[in-house]
Amino acid sequence: MKKILILLFSLVFLTSTHIRAAETSPLDRLDKIADEALQMTKIGRFEAAKKFLEQFQDQFIEETSYGSILTMDELKIVMMSYNDAIRAINKVSLEPREKMDKVTTFRLVIDAINSHYQPMWTELQEPIMGAFSQIKEAAKEKDRMAYEAALTMFLEKYSLIQPSLKVDLSLEKLEKLDSDISFIDKFRNRIIEDDTQLVQLDIIESDLQHIFDKLSEDETDPSLWWVIITTGSIIVMTLSYVGWRKYRGEKHTKQKEHYD
Repeated sequence: MKKILILLFSLVFLTSTHIRAAETSPLDRLDKIADEALQMTKIGRFEAAKKFLEQFQDQFIEETSYGSILTMDELKIVMMSYNDAIRAINKVSLEPREKMDKVTTFRLVIDAINSHYQPMWTELQEPIMGAFSQIKEAAKEKDRMAYEAALTMFLEKYSLIQPSLKVDLSLEKLEKLDSDISFIDKFRNRIIEDDTQLVQLDIIESDLQHIFDKLSEDETDPSLWWVIITTGSIIVMTLSYVGWRKYRGEKHTKQKEHYD
């Protein structure tokens, strides 16, 4: 019995150690710094946010000095979003909301690269799809003021996740989606004036929803499932063994009483 319990605790310890080790990967460290920069930006501590962004750059150079941990495409996306974020933080005349948007976009990019399960940008599904629904409703009602307000909000929200989409979507899907968004922006007047264009809005809405549905599926990290299954199996085996030992003990006692 003692051997079984020792084996149980050893395996649980090894699996938890495995998880902790995975959490200290280079991308995890960069992800944490990017998150700190965002948190400081949220509360208006822009100097602190700047320091975290500079720390990210130093850490990024260190982590990639012995070989890139990113593909060339990912590297370009990270550098572009980082440069936009640091420029925004350094620009005194920029509105806090604009600083927030740039740092948020950068944060979402790092998360998209680091996380293969439910990336953070999918959390913007509700405001993005909500704004798009308002676009459709205003276009049907010919309410130009509401239409322009909803369109502006939608384009702003979409711009937050667009760089992250470059990480998670295939080139074909990304080009199709960007083409949809460009159509709305370029032909905004035609859409509200011509009812036949409303069909195109339905198609675009479907394309957007499909992107979120695909990436928002309840996917659990395989390593976590491995831990759950392994630990659960060990517990079941241990309980079964204990039950078997108890059964043998009771059987032995009854036999002894019978012979006595």
